[in-house]
Amino acid sequence: MFYMTLILCFVCSILITPMIKKLAFRLGATDKPNNRKVHEKIMPRMGGLVIYISFMLGILIMNPDSQYHLAIILGSVIIVATGILDDIFELSAKVKLFNQIAAALVVVLWGGVQVNFINLPFGGVLEFGVLAVPITIIWIVGVTNAINLIDGLDGLAAGVSSIALISISGMAIVMGDVYVMTIGFILLVSTLGFLFYNFYPAKIFMGDTGALFLGYMIAVLSLLGFKNVAFISFIIPVIILGVPMTDTIFAIVRRLVKKAPLSAPDKSHLHHCFLDLGYTHKQTVLLIYAISAMFGLTAFIFSLTTMWGSLLILTIILLAIELIVESVGLVDKNYRPLLNMMRANKYAKNR
Repeated sequence: MFYMTLILCFVCSILITPMIKKLAFRLGATDKPNNRKVHEKIMPRMGGLVIYISFMLGILIMNPDSQYHLAIILGSVIIVATGILDDIFELSAKVKLFNQIAAALVVVLWGGVQVNFINLPFGGVLEFGVLAVPITIIWIVGVTNAINLIDGLDGLAAGVSSIALISISGMAIVMGDVYVMTIGFILLVSTLGFLFYNFYPAKIFMGDTGALFLGYMIAVLSLLGFKNVAFISFIIPVIILGVPMTDTIFAIVRRLVKKAPLSAPDKSHLHHCFLDLGYTHKQTVLLIYAISAMFGLTAFIFSLTTMWGSLLILTIILLAIELIVESVGLVDKNYRPLLNMMRANKYAKNR
């Protein structure tokens, strides 16, 4: 039954995409070229509706059981409605943020999904207390927007989200979490079916309908899948979402350095940086897929090691991220402290 449902969702996603494409044109949900975007013709968006319809079909068939289920679905309705309206009418950033917070509040306050404390690595407990609710909401809204921010190239957000879902669902199997596994795989196959039309050269974009929905679901599933309150469990979803979270964090840093508004758009995201280095559209997407897959694999290794091993892996990850950031100019072309230090040490040795 489970496997047949997955196949049905995948096929449904492929079959209804052309219909949603026509609907997008009819409703005016289109993406016009401008100086920030890499496509050169008007493209239909709102393709995320394909993912949502296929996902809901699987949910109706499987009817997974969890105390959080209704709250998650209601939150997804708010998110998808926001995405559809934005794809058609282009809502303001404030309205979108308000609706994202509303969806998160449904999951946190009604559904009861929140992290109240974590056990620290070397003993002791960090109680979040009254901060538990805002921290959980910040996580959901943050991840939702992180997926939205990387949605800049054909198939990029859908592919990175699929890799994250494979990692989350795989970890759920290991941990015996049937609900997260079921939801994760249904969402995965629904996204892969859409990716058939969304990969370069794309015939339709997922738009905010898809990016916000995928971000929201990944944020919630990662909370549920790693609700174990150990410090290690708290870090695993951060590693799995390494690419979108790194891009988002350094986008904030970049805007603070340049004294620009945090909501200001730019062409300095990770995918833009790779394009500037001379990689083609397709090569850039595949390269970021590979980086995402490495983060996912690292998360698995991280979960199986000892505490000291985990800290070593975390240190290596942070160094690798810093090297990538400096190499591609994610903050600024002149921001290269680690690379300059390495070059200075090499120069000193050669003297």
